[in-house]
Amino acid sequence: MAMYIPGSEAFVSRPIDPETFPSELPESLELHTVDDAQIDGLDPLTYEVIRHRLWSVTDEMGETLKRMSGSPIVTDANDFDFAIGDELGQEVQVGLYNTMLAGAVDLAIYWTLKNLEVKEGDMFLCNDPWVGGGLHQNDVIVFQPIFVDGKLFAWTSAVCHEPDLGGVGLGSFSPAAEDIFSESVPTPPIRVVRDFELQEDVANVWVRRSRVPLLVGLDLRAKVGANTIGRNRMQAVVDQYGADTVKAVMKRMMNDAESRVRDKLRKAPDGTWSATGYQDQSHEGDRGVHKITLKMTKTDGHLTFDFTGTDPQAGVINCTYAGMRGGAMLAMLPILAKDIPWSAGGIMRCFDIISEEGTLNNATFPAAVGRGPIGPAWLTGSLIGECLSQMLDRTVELGDSVQASSCGTHDTAVLAGLDERGGAQNPFINIVMDVMAAGYGARPNNDGMDTGGLNCIPMGRIPDIEMTEYLYPLMTLWRREEPDTGGPGRHRGGVSGSSAMIPYGTATPMGLVIASSGKGVAQNNGLSGGYPGNTALSVVARNTSVNADFAAGRIPSRLDDLGGDSEIRACYESSYLGPNDVFYMNWQGGGGYGDPLLRPPSEVLADFHAGKVTVEAAAGQYGVVIAGDTVDEGATSSTREKIRKARHAAAGDVPETGPTLDLAKASRLDDNLVEVIGADGAAVGCAHCGRRLGDRNDETLALARIDQPAAAAGPQVTAAPDNYLDEEVVFRQMFCPGCWTAVYSGLVPASHPDHALDIGRLLPASGAHR
Repeated sequence: MAMYIPGSEAFVSRPIDPETFPSELPESLELHTVDDAQIDGLDPLTYEVIRHRLWSVTDEMGETLKRMSGSPIVTDANDFDFAIGDELGQEVQVGLYNTMLAGAVDLAIYWTLKNLEVKEGDMFLCNDPWVGGGLHQNDVIVFQPIFVDGKLFAWTSAVCHEPDLGGVGLGSFSPAAEDIFSESVPTPPIRVVRDFELQEDVANVWVRRSRVPLLVGLDLRAKVGANTIGRNRMQAVVDQYGADTVKAVMKRMMNDAESRVRDKLRKAPDGTWSATGYQDQSHEGDRGVHKITLKMTKTDGHLTFDFTGTDPQAGVINCTYAGMRGGAMLAMLPILAKDIPWSAGGIMRCFDIISEEGTLNNATFPAAVGRGPIGPAWLTGSLIGECLSQMLDRTVELGDSVQASSCGTHDTAVLAGLDERGGAQNPFINIVMDVMAAGYGARPNNDGMDTGGLNCIPMGRIPDIEMTEYLYPLMTLWRREEPDTGGPGRHRGGVSGSSAMIPYGTATPMGLVIASSGKGVAQNNGLSGGYPGNTALSVVARNTSVNADFAAGRIPSRLDDLGGDSEIRACYESSYLGPNDVFYMNWQGGGGYGDPLLRPPSEVLADFHAGKVTVEAAAGQYGVVIAGDTVDEGATSSTREKIRKARHAAAGDVPETGPTLDLAKASRLDDNLVEVIGADGAAVGCAHCGRRLGDRNDETLALARIDQPAAAAGPQVTAAPDNYLDEEVVFRQMFCPGCWTAVYSGLVPASHPDHALDIGRLLPASGAHR
């Protein structure tokens, strides 16, 4: 159990007030600044030219990091990022790679400015998630100050995920960890470059901790190289345009990003929206669910994310404040800033965070945080995205930014052992990155992208199988899209994929570490009645017939072909893979949007022909009967009516019938709900049948509710939740009791709060928005 460590509070960083922060710094440190008149007086053409030059600087830093790194995490999967900051470290420009890192980079610089002497020619290294720079210890940042005429002018930084930095577990991840002392040691900012020279003694101490020191050492030098390029290119821009002009552009970039996000928010209704999500299991041997709860309030051009009520930190499923803030950026950048230059320092001014210390997404030292970015930080972002989408779905102008949750999280698997090819015995660690090809959430007007990637890494890629097999003693039996993994809806969530791999080129059993939420409770929620995407599944098939099949000229293509004994693996587990074993992963797809009974049968048929939906799911989830290569129209109409009647029968007590609203006078709230403003106030009703469901003064909507066994969600449930959890998990749906259209669908614990009934989440807090 984690306990308070005296002195640990010194290694904590929080956002700063740029007006007062300079007074906290040493008088000997001169800052380069400009005034408002210089910012406002910029020529528009000069502003655009320099802004694009700064973008090219960060882009070249990223390309340098990729060219110098030898890690497939960087070179293939693009799990890294970089930034330019102003003299205080506020992020002027970030890259299109791992967007969550934008919530942490500046925190490390603030801490460094307050606690260390900063000189020209320095670079600092940090992997302390309480200080910032990254979201867990495997995120390692190298950052540098840039001086112009003796004054601190700017900062550049480069950060990427390292494959292993020591600790008990392979890849520095221990599923059984109860505190950080079982994980990689967090290192607060240390001077790794002094007077423009790499400090070899510091580099030696750094790589000594790793199981793959050559890779870690190469990545360290790659980040130093990226920063060197950044400094040289920044100096060239300053030499050409002058320091004051370049700094004015940097400040203007942040101001413009802030202004444009606030303008978008002002077009949306004021109000409060709520969401609750879960992580199933907290560590190896746990069988509980652990919640993160959010209340998002939007007032004018500002957002407040209140996580009060989130469960206490537990096991390995914690993140620090930096992770929580990174989760906010995961949602903010693609949803509210997809058409705005990513000047993160300005965007982060548009929200504040309320959170209790010692909770899952604001953990205190020495909590285990190895799962931080792909556990609680990601879930934090998904919940914020859910609330933002609920809010934006009320507007015509911003509706194209609405999106159901994408894959929910990153399903982690680490394989490590000895590569015995060619008679050698070389150690290897492979973090399986096939899961980069996850499904995107559906939108009000579009299906989600199939195996489209991770929404937190816009430039992410799935590794080349040939390269994986070249680097590691593994063979991939198959890697493919899986049908019925995208959340059913009027618009379908993007499907996910699966991989199956075997040891190949080693006779020594290899270690296997598994870490993935979203196996018992969905983390890839749908919107407006859309179903969640599939739950994750990891299987080890023991003592298979694969090698015998190869000898006989057969290549297995399904789990059923493998023979042996298939074992469903827990969410968090350390295991092994023997020479005749197969490791199988089916990662998560995106959530659906809208009731699947409203999806046109022709689109379901097209999905069937494309291998995205099976005949069984077409009938069971969409009510579409496919006969041969066509839709049986009569049977489809009958099946859909049967499903609606079954919903009615299962609901039991149904709210009393209300008056029917005039839909001709209604304005849209979301896919299923409308608002009609009359002499007696604003009424809320069903967009499909017009039944009145409540009004603005009601605390809840008059919806019918059904809790069914999890299996009722269909093939979205890849394995029964009781494989992972003791708490009952249900498929909860809420319907209009007039036409029985689904308003909400979720795979949740039976104790889940009924946010879908909360009219405060569905409507503006005050006043009509039209």
